[in-house]
Amino acid sequence: MLETLRPDPTFHPSPRLAMEAPRERIAYTALLSPDASRPDAIAVVDVDPQSPGYGSLIYRLDMPYQGDEFHHFGWNACSSALSPLSGHAFLRRRYLVVPGIRSSRLYIIDTEPDPRRPTIAKVIEPAEVLRKTGYSRPHTVHCGPEGVYISTLGGGGKDGTDGPAGIFVLDCESFELRGQWEIERGPQELHYDFWWNLPRDWMVSSEWGRPPQFENGIVPEDLLSNRYGHRLHFWDLRGRRHLQTIDLGANHQMPLEVRPAHDPSREYGFVGVVVDTTNLEASIWTWWREGGRFHARKTATIPAEPADKALLPPLLQGFGAAPPLVSDIDLSLDDRFLYAACWGTGELRQYDVTDPMSPKLTGSVRLGGMAARAPHPSGRRFAGAPQMTEISRDGQRVYFTNGLYSRWDMQFYPDGIPGAMALCNVGAEGGLTLDERFLLDFGADYGAHQIRLEGGDCSTDSFCYPSA
Repeated sequence: MLETLRPDPTFHPSPRLAMEAPRERIAYTALLSPDASRPDAIAVVDVDPQSPGYGSLIYRLDMPYQGDEFHHFGWNACSSALSPLSGHAFLRRRYLVVPGIRSSRLYIIDTEPDPRRPTIAKVIEPAEVLRKTGYSRPHTVHCGPEGVYISTLGGGGKDGTDGPAGIFVLDCESFELRGQWEIERGPQELHYDFWWNLPRDWMVSSEWGRPPQFENGIVPEDLLSNRYGHRLHFWDLRGRRHLQTIDLGANHQMPLEVRPAHDPSREYGFVGVVVDTTNLEASIWTWWREGGRFHARKTATIPAEPADKALLPPLLQGFGAAPPLVSDIDLSLDDRFLYAACWGTGELRQYDVTDPMSPKLTGSVRLGGMAARAPHPSGRRFAGAPQMTEISRDGQRVYFTNGLYSRWDMQFYPDGIPGAMALCNVGAEGGLTLDERFLLDFGADYGAHQIRLEGGDCSTDSFCYPSA
């Protein structure tokens, strides 16, 4: 009886306490069929270095349908449930909420009673998502104090352009759709990622593009005309209303992943911009709140790298350079290191962001890349490049996969990207080293995307209290 009256032990009130939690032993990874010839799947991966199966596939849960296009997914509950505002005091981190970004279907995956062999608990069909929310193309999943928040990339209509994209809320126990989150949307129309600061009561969101701008691959004319997203939006979290827009400049195309500081006493965060259309560089921006307003400044740049055009995909041969294409960033729980995945050049960068206004490059590894094609230290080929990253709670390990989005994969890596998962170890004072023992090849039939760690990770939990 007492067990049902205690919070889930994987929930932690502060980042520091989360960093002291036991090491992860398994990871869940989203697999997709690039040509939709087979169902997408959730892979269960052994990440326990003491296990004889370290770095191997334990189990693969196949979905009942084809064409979902798995990308991001997340837990039904996390440390946000410890917020005084939570209406669900005794939730457990048990279910994975997995959206199909192309199908608009949602899967609820149960990791109990055996976390190594999860099962499908519920399927929410696309028609229900559209009818109850007005949105399509579900993308980012974050567990909040009173439910599961899911961002979308499309509105209504066949092509998802009938109305703006936004966020809807899913009940974290019954998994019933509650409806749109926004009450006052303001000028926001495009969407991608979002995250928040719970005690300070604000949320930030970013932009990608309309479904016709990404579902069949990048549209070069739209990119060169600066028609993709280039703004950040800030929101009153409890009031569900838009507060402020910051335009990063039309040439700063696709500000995607947003990463607020984990310590809720710190009102700043980072966003990665995929490409500057004036010079192909990528950039990291820092935003902060001061005087009741949000501000943003470019604090790090990553230049394009000259390359033999014969090594580049046709899309880029005229430029004679490989753009970094920062497609993911991630922040360690102590807010010390920020990681930037350069999906174009094949580099994973580590920045010391102790001073968030002055990131300092402290580590780098190379693996894959459009032109570089750097092999793994084991000597094995690595197609694609570091893309989706996931940091362990203690900050000592960074896992990553190699695919972005099926149609974009085909454009930028026309030879194909067999899904793979790799691991970097982090030095005590910074620095990155690829783990020679860990390189999991999922095969040519699957692309590999988001990773979620057993017991939570740096990209899911939002903490309610500052670290001591």
